[in-house]
Amino acid sequence: MTKNTDQYIIPASELPINADGSIYHLNLQPGQIADTILTVGDPGRVKEVSKYFDEIEWKTSKREFHTHTGRIGKKRITVVSTGIGPDNIDIVLNEMDALANINFKSRTIKKRHKQLTFIRLGTSGTPHSDIPVDSLVISEHGLGFDNVMHFYEHKMSRKNSYLLKKIHQHLAEKKAHLPLPYLTEAHPDLVRAFESLGFKGITATCPGFYGPQGRRLRLKPVAIIPDVLQDFKYKNHRITNFEMETSAIFGLSALMGHRALAVNTILANRADGTFTKRYKASVKDMIKAALERIESL
Repeated sequence: MTKNTDQYIIPASELPINADGSIYHLNLQPGQIADTILTVGDPGRVKEVSKYFDEIEWKTSKREFHTHTGRIGKKRITVVSTGIGPDNIDIVLNEMDALANINFKSRTIKKRHKQLTFIRLGTSGTPHSDIPVDSLVISEHGLGFDNVMHFYEHKMSRKNSYLLKKIHQHLAEKKAHLPLPYLTEAHPDLVRAFESLGFKGITATCPGFYGPQGRRLRLKPVAIIPDVLQDFKYKNHRITNFEMETSAIFGLSALMGHRALAVNTILANRADGTFTKRYKASVKDMIKAALERIESL
């Protein structure tokens, strides 16, 4: 039921709040997050980001969600681990937005909207031989093979609708027995700020690591994702990489009036069957490169 947001009192069943006033999953209270939020999958990567902070104000953890808030110079930053998958993104994005834009005492939506900036620092694979392991990919779009955004009312621009139509046509031509994906977009200002760090393109978000990404162990996947995605090209668009979070981050951020971007370091090149030999160093390089840009935002 659609309700007037000025009058809508959010029930406890819709927004659980812990006894200490923190939000249910993230265990954070309003004021404990910055306007710039970095998301990482691995909880262990949170401290690998926050070790570059000049000051750490808050450290909180619950389940796979570990959060540090601090500063680099005058720039206040939060880094949070999401765990793996778009379902966890649904939790993190909604709860971060609630911390910024819902009054927990009155359980009403604030009249003045606060815009947050979400930047994913992730790991990824690529279907292209010309994108080497340990390189960075800046996501312009998220191509969602998951179903998170199907549960929210949303509209695409005419340009993105046409691009998605071309992708659907490509999947049909390849006879790929896959769910039809949706398309989301990064904030263009953030793309411009980060694009010189590496490759740009469409990032496919898959709802799993093995079959959904075309990996065959004991079970045979219905489609080999790298083969299906490798030769899509429309104008200057190609599907550069695939992972498990970006499409939901972009889609939810846009609907909530926030900005979002994804920066991924390539760990696996599925075209030539290689995997990075410098995992920790590759992630460290990505973090340092991204933080330098984030300081100037």
